[in-house]
Amino acid sequence: MHVFNRSTAQASTTGAVQVVRWEQFQGADQLPFGGMWYSVAPGGSSAKDQHPDVELSLVLGGVAEVEAADGTITAVPAGSGFLLASNESHIVHNSSPDTPVVVFSAYWMPDGDPDNTGTRER
Repeated sequence: MHVFNRSTAQASTTGAVQVVRWEQFQGADQLPFGGMWYSVAPGGSSAKDQHPDVELSLVLGGVAEVEAADGTITAVPAGSGFLLASNESHIVHNSSPDTPVVVFSAYWMPDGDPDNTGTRER
C-alpha cells in the first residue's frame, strides 16, 4: 500500500490556486493516470485551462463553480465530481468568502499515452 499525504507534500501556488502533484510520491509512477489535489482560495478562480487529457475531478471541500467554454457555470458541491473531455476549456471559481474549494483530479490521455500519465499544467 502507498499513502499519498497531501498535508506533507510539496505544493506550488499560482494566484489563488495551490497544486500538489502526485508525481512526487513514491509509487505514483506505477499508476495508469496522473493525479493531483488543488485548492482554490476563497473568492478566487483558476486560470482558464485546456489540455489534451481527460480529467475526472472530485470535490472534497467547498463548492467548485466550474465555468465551461460557453460561459455556463455549474455548481459542484463537496461529495460530487465533474468530468472534463479532452481539450474542454474550463475555469474553477470559488465564490465563498471563507471556505477554500479542494479538489482531487485524475487525468489520462483519451487514446492511451504511452506512459498513460498525460501532460498536465495547472
